[in-house]
Amino acid sequence: MLYKSNEDLPLEIRTRLSEAYQDLYRAAFNSAIDWYGEASKAHKVALSAVKMQSAMDKSVFVWG
Repeated sequence: MLYKSNEDLPLEIRTRLSEAYQDLYRAAFNSAIDWYGEASKAHKVALSAVKMQSAMDKSVFVWG
């Protein structure tokens, strides 16, 4: 099952993630479901993508 829009995402995802992270989750989920064919695995992949992006967003890069 592919998510065509953020409104199609599970309520838990829509209420916990910002619109930008919902976009990321949806893209990662849709890619993973095509790759693995399993919704549970695709969900884990999508959450991992969100966590990785969140960590990168919170990082401070200092160029010296």
